[in-house]
Parts: sequence; C-alpha cells; structure tokens
Amino acid sequence: MPIDESLDFVPCHIAVLTVSDTRTEDDDTSGKLLVARAEAAGHVVVHKRIVKDDVSLIEATLRTWIDDPEVDVVISTGGTGLTGRDSTPEAFHAVYDKEIVGFGELFRWLSYQKIGTSTMQSRATGGVAKGTYLFALPGSTGACKDGWDGILATQLDMRHRPCNLVELMPRLDEK
Repeated sequence: MPIDESLDFVPCHIAVLTVSDTRTEDDDTSGKLLVARAEAAGHVVVHKRIVKDDVSLIEATLRTWIDDPEVDVVISTGGTGLTGRDSTPEAFHAVYDKEIVGFGELFRWLSYQKIGTSTMQSRATGGVAKGTYLFALPGSTGACKDGWDGILATQLDMRHRPCNLVELMPRLDEK
C-alpha cells in the first residue's frame, strides 16, 4: 500500500512491554527489536518494561500506560500462547474498550505464510482502551518482525493510504 509523501509523518509515543518469566534486559531480543523498529520508523519509545507472565501484573502495567497521556500505543511481546502461564490476552481483554479483531486475524494470516498451521497457537490480539492502541504479539523475534513489518509499520504511519490508525487517534474517545 502506498505512502503519501505529501503528508507529514506523525510520530507515535510507544510503550513496549515484554511479558516473560525468564527474560532480562540483557536477553530481551524481542523487546529490543520492537524498540529498534519503532525508533527507526521515527516513533518515540517512552517506556519499556519487562513483567512476569501474570495477568494482574500485565493488566496493572497496561492500565498505568493507558492512563498516561504520553502513551499513544502499547506493544507487548510474549505470553500469547496456550500454556498455563500464558496470560497476556486475558489481561488485554480485561482493559479493552474495543477489540481490533482484524489485528489478530491479519497477524495469523501473515504468520501462516511462514510457519503454516502452527500459527493457530498464537493468540495475538489488538484493541483500544481510553484512546490508547494496544497490540499483543507473540514472544519470538520472528513474530515481532512479522507484526511490526507486516502490520504496525504502515498502520502507525499517518501517510499510509487508503487509511491508517494514526488518523483515527483524535476520534478514539468520541461519545
């Protein structure tokens, strides 16, 4: 899809959340990849945090960032699978005002082209809460590359045509 170069780029303020019981700042390759991709695109990363895979900790972090006027978008990595400890989607669904169903569908469609039917194990999800976009990606760096390069890079670019998520930001809180 085309980028309309006649329009100005509008940087988003992004918070990156890594959900993991084992990752540290030293080995958080997926979180680092998302920060690097966002900054390379011209966005501003205002927060980066690692939290344990615990629904109450994830939800508390999301609520803090949703209430932070500096945060336009939250992107998480990890905790979207099927194991007992994977609880990111549950935390995201607890805070959504509206789910962006197409995000998860599109992510799995893109992922299917690379990993086949294994993509059915992903519970990637997206939504909006109090005017803040929320996106949960799987924990692998490949999945983060697919989610950023295949969806978020263009949808978080005001110049992307025919439409994008940035142009909707001023209207997300309409009643």
